[in-house]
Amino acid sequence: MTEFEDHSPATVRFAPSPTGSIHIGNARTALFNWLFSRQHQGEFILRFDDTDVARSKTEYADAILADLQWLGMTPDTIAWQSKRFNAYAAAAEQLKAAGLLYACYETADELERRRKLRLARRLPPIYGREALKLSDEERLALEAEGHKPHWRFLLPNFADSPFETRRTEIHWEDVVRGSQTVDLASMSDPVLIREDGTYLYTLPSVVDDIEMAVSHIIRGDDHVTNTGAQITLFRALGSEAPAFGHHNLLTSVSGEGLSKRSNALSIGSLREEGYEPMAVNSLAVLIGTSESVTAMPSMDALLEHFKADFASKSAAKFDPAELTTLNRSLVHDLDYETVSDRLAELGIAGGKAEAFWLAVRKNIDFVNDASRWWAIVEDLPENEESLDGEDLVFVREAFSMLPPEPWDGETWATWTGTVKAATGRKGRGLFMPLRIALTGLRSGPELADLLPLIGRAKTLDRLP
Repeated sequence: MTEFEDHSPATVRFAPSPTGSIHIGNARTALFNWLFSRQHQGEFILRFDDTDVARSKTEYADAILADLQWLGMTPDTIAWQSKRFNAYAAAAEQLKAAGLLYACYETADELERRRKLRLARRLPPIYGREALKLSDEERLALEAEGHKPHWRFLLPNFADSPFETRRTEIHWEDVVRGSQTVDLASMSDPVLIREDGTYLYTLPSVVDDIEMAVSHIIRGDDHVTNTGAQITLFRALGSEAPAFGHHNLLTSVSGEGLSKRSNALSIGSLREEGYEPMAVNSLAVLIGTSESVTAMPSMDALLEHFKADFASKSAAKFDPAELTTLNRSLVHDLDYETVSDRLAELGIAGGKAEAFWLAVRKNIDFVNDASRWWAIVEDLPENEESLDGEDLVFVREAFSMLPPEPWDGETWATWTGTVKAATGRKGRGLFMPLRIALTGLRSGPELADLLPLIGRAKTLDRLP
């Protein structure tokens, strides 16, 4: 059995920073994790990366949770990294005691100058571990001058001298991308703690993954290189690393990355625009994979199509028009019971609400669009189209032939049959003027379905 076929329980986590709204790209990561956990009878942890206390806000965390629940992913466990600073401090002390976390005093400008100098010498632009050469006296002098250190994790990419690195390969079987290799000598020692004492993502993440027994880390492929260092950090803290998986990222049609701060394609905005959650889920998961992008009616149906390793290795370009296409497909199949409460919120209720929904659903992209047709049925036609000349004369004559009530699904055929026999009109010349008179539009739901909903009195009110 390969790792891809392993169905033992899996514990996964989705770890957003509550510093803004999550977008459809973030939802892709959450969905990969949630679906993977359900396939493996496991646990889905929502872990808020709120170590940046200044920028993290409770309202963002609440919105993220609401977004996940709207999409159909209720977490099994919720954790807050801001409540676990003691655990991170203890891990940092453990690394310092082992000589694996060392103080650095360079400013950002100094580091940039060194990077450019290495590039000019055709050397990899990585940190040269100059801080390891400082004596205790030099460090004390820097601190006396007001310099505060940031702390780097010493990668095990050397034999004897940390200044003489050698190729050191870290291998893992990625649950999405297959066999992966990263050379630790190709990267700088990662900064784990900033000058102000706050933690970067890496240390809290690894500490929490260990303590929460996370078995699989599934995330975007922009983290592939980081994984080598993180596997090493797991080992330095006395633990074996979980399995990793890196899916391809979503970009805009122009190839730009999606930004949480710009609110572009945020889940909240998509919900407000009227998209169905399964339209978002279907596109977020299936785009950029070996599966065709089709509208899945439920999470169970999506689960049947999901495979962690079906994502391609190239970025997937997200087109909002494709999302609308999926949404249209879902809306066309929604039964009345599913949407009755939402229709009631739009003012669409009463004895003919169900017949109305069944009449219009095939002609709308969003459930909210039904309100437009309800206004046409209940009030007056829209003013997009008008009649004149022979069409106007024809419609007035046709209205004089309206059959008596009660009206049903056969009334339209009865009426137009009478009109055809009397006027000689047929096809488009018969039906289009009547559609325009009744609805003010050239297209829409079947008039055989709409006519009984409008009723004879309101039809006569539309006599042009």
